[in-house]
Amino acid sequence: MMKITILLYPGLTALDAIGPYEVFNSLREFEIQFAWKEVGPVVTDSGVLVLGATHSLDEISDCDILLVPGSGTDTLTLMADQEVLGWLQRIHRTTRYTTSVCSGALILGAAGLLKDLPATTHWAVMSLLKQFGAIPQPQSRIVKNGKIITAAGVSAGIDLALLLVSETLGAERAKTAQLLIEYDPQPQFNAGHMSKAEVFVAKKAKAKITKIAAMNPHNVVSIPKLLLSQWGKSLKKARR
Repeated sequence: MMKITILLYPGLTALDAIGPYEVFNSLREFEIQFAWKEVGPVVTDSGVLVLGATHSLDEISDCDILLVPGSGTDTLTLMADQEVLGWLQRIHRTTRYTTSVCSGALILGAAGLLKDLPATTHWAVMSLLKQFGAIPQPQSRIVKNGKIITAAGVSAGIDLALLLVSETLGAERAKTAQLLIEYDPQPQFNAGHMSKAEVFVAKKAKAKITKIAAMNPHNVVSIPKLLLSQWGKSLKKARR
């Protein structure tokens, strides 16, 4: 049975992980693992909803599909976590597909996995992809390049999971999964992408997401760590 590992961490956005999980789980044809540094509850970015890590990072040395979710508050914390980045690099060597949802692409980028590759992420952090050598694709909901697949913000994880089912089990199974979860989106409003949202809506959304990101006190430590890491990489490159 194909093994799927979904990375959990404190502050992740629940739907980034649970949307794809529901697609995979609907078919009962995958072994699904939720991984974090230790087994147990992991509090999401709402501070209210709790998910559960079924395996520790040390217990997982390989998988077929790796999925890294994003976060409204804690992406930077993971980007500066060398233990997690090292684990991602090791697992990536074993995967059939390494994937991300939302700002999870920045975590892949921090692990050095997106260099010179086209990629997408949430619109709020799209420009940051360039810092890791990736080529931003703001108009794309899903970007596939070899075995690396990145998805845009939050809800795009469902589309990503359906693509992965199609890639691994075939289009018929993917369509079956789509019907099982009745994924037939018919939103009341057409404001789900920056190119479609009204100017005043986009302005409010940007202000809201900036306020949410500023709520994480760990960023006071994570940002200097990340900058130091990037400086070190630049220095090594300059010396070659």
